[in-house]
Amino acid sequence: MGKRLIELRDVSKEYDGDLALDHVNLYINDGEFLTLLGPSGCGKTTMLRLIAGFIMPTTGQILMNGTDIAKVPPYKREINTVFQKYALFPHLNVFDNIAFGLRIKKTPKDQIEQKVEAMLKLVNLEGYGKRWIDQLSVSSSGWPSPGLS
Repeated sequence: MGKRLIELRDVSKEYDGDLALDHVNLYINDGEFLTLLGPSGCGKTTMLRLIAGFIMPTTGQILMNGTDIAKVPPYKREINTVFQKYALFPHLNVFDNIAFGLRIKKTPKDQIEQKVEAMLKLVNLEGYGKRWIDQLSVSSSGWPSPGLS
């Protein structure tokens, strides 16, 4: 068994008096591959949103590498989320969607340009920064491709 990376200790989450998670304990160790399965409404997304920091638990602790991360904002957590539906702004082009978080962090303009261009290159979308989101199609694999939709 590897090092414990994420730990939920007695975590509960209520929404307007409705219990979404009831005293959950979960341990995720280094090197593990974990799948959350269950019917709609059982708390899978709530648990992931708690770990990512998008919502706060009603009770309990969320630890990462043994440290309580309750007050760590989502952008400072070493957690990545792949949304079920695209989380893109339709009123922004590809470049501005990628740059959005950097602008929120008040990253200098020249650094934003460098980082966005590096990310476009990484995902094989060099030269597509000025395109609108609806001008990218989705390939049969489910990944965006630069072709016109």
